Amino acid sequence: MSKGFFNVPIATCEPVKNYAPGSDERKEVLDQYQYMYNNTIDIPMYIGDKEVFTKDKRNISPPHDHKNILGTFNYGGKREVNDAIEAALKARKKWANMSWENRASIFLKAADLLAGPFRAKMNASTMLAQSKNVYQAEIDAACELIDFFKFNVQYMTQLYKEQPESSAGIWNRMEHRPLEGFVFAITPFNFTSICANLCAAPAMLGNVIVWKPADTQVYSANVIMELFKAAGLPDGVINMITVDGPTAGDIIFKHPDFSGLHFTGSTGVFRHLWKEIGTNIDKYKTYPRIVGETGGKDFIIAHKSSVASEVATAISRGAFEYQGQKCSAASRAYIPSNIWEEVKCQIVKDVNNFKMGSPDDPSNFINAVISEVSFDKIVSYIDYANNSDEAEIIAGGNYDKSVGYFIQPTIIVTTNPYFKSMCEEIFGPVITIYIYEENKWEETLKIVDNTSEYALTGAVFSTDRYAIETACGILENAAGNFYINDKPTGAVVSQQPFGGARGSGTNDKAGSILNLLRWVSPRTIKENFVPPKDYSYPFLGK
Repeated sequence: MSKGFFNVPIATCEPVKNYAPGSDERKEVLDQYQYMYNNTIDIPMYIGDKEVFTKDKRNISPPHDHKNILGTFNYGGKREVNDAIEAALKARKKWANMSWENRASIFLKAADLLAGPFRAKMNASTMLAQSKNVYQAEIDAACELIDFFKFNVQYMTQLYKEQPESSAGIWNRMEHRPLEGFVFAITPFNFTSICANLCAAPAMLGNVIVWKPADTQVYSANVIMELFKAAGLPDGVINMITVDGPTAGDIIFKHPDFSGLHFTGSTGVFRHLWKEIGTNIDKYKTYPRIVGETGGKDFIIAHKSSVASEVATAISRGAFEYQGQKCSAASRAYIPSNIWEEVKCQIVKDVNNFKMGSPDDPSNFINAVISEVSFDKIVSYIDYANNSDEAEIIAGGNYDKSVGYFIQPTIIVTTNPYFKSMCEEIFGPVITIYIYEENKWEETLKIVDNTSEYALTGAVFSTDRYAIETACGILENAAGNFYINDKPTGAVVSQQPFGGARGSGTNDKAGSILNLLRWVSPRTIKENFVPPKDYSYPFLGK
């Protein structure tokens, strides 16, 4: 029972280590990488207080070295899904009734453990099995996840402090209860921090979770579960299962205690799940919360007043960091004719200077894409452009999967603003550029707005404030995260809450109080200190 109002430690963003040659952090993470590379592991499912192993074991391999086996993970079925739901519901009452400051303490401890003894292991696991270079792993698996934990605790206290006014003789109070049931978290491969946060954010507010990570992210997911356990998270609060999606969905979306979906993944899958939930709506005790961040076809558009070197750098970083496998990665660009030659010169030079290879060499800017399925899909767009009269590949275009799933960063230039690779999500190191007549600013902005079904991130470059203001108006609904004179990637928790609308999701802004609001069910309590004893009102008198 709480005996006071408590102020949590003031949250600040975790400083990003630079991993410069000769630094302690560089040696530590590369040593950890080599240790994990040379030792195999068998990753269980975590259900209640049990680590569950099955006879169906699936191999884990680095995308950049797919013949090497890092270990196995255990694949389950209906039984494990049902057991996870049962374990979550069993844990729910005690967890929901735990005082908020004790729940907060667990995640604050997780943040400090990750900043210290878990940092190298979390980063190395992300480098090894998700093929991120050391800097991309650091800003994701370490810094962003630490920030999620700390700032969400701060937002939780802010949420609980939101209370109604009271009139004379009345005390109005507001309880922010956890949802009645369990939350299903489905997470992607590309951001370790997102995977942990999709579980931790609802759990922090007293909810219990069934978590299905992507098969290609299980290696770092296991480290996340180890981190939660080390921080003192009680058994059954977050249950990690590795099962087939339809198998899980067939049980979870028909369960009466299903109360919420926290999702990051493809637009098509999210829409399918929404339909499933709608079909089963009469089965649930309550209307489930549906929160999703999905696809993107993120843009950069430059005005004729733009600085060419700034635009080129935004393209090189925004399109190709982490092989373009960010929901926010620039995938289409619109460059005015007057600066095109200068932009072209720099981006072609950049691509030709990128080093590509394994993350164990920190000088490699580009690593492998996540899987053979992803490789084949991305390559199909490169081949399509190569065979089209409407497009030309001016840099990159080569690929090889003999050792790892390596695709050279590729720049396509098209004469058609509605060319296939300008419209469809690719999720790889490919950007398509359309050169527009320099004085057709507003017309081109309208093309940007109408080209894609998505609205996640976008960037406008200009030194003309009137042009920027025009872009902000026309592109009002084209991006949930909008950047002025900056690349469209790299949102920071507490600074740029992340999420988009249209086909890109429900825009519930991870990294802000807006997301936490979705995981509580408010109850207002009105207490009357002097209840009336007569039904009649003064206006009834003669």
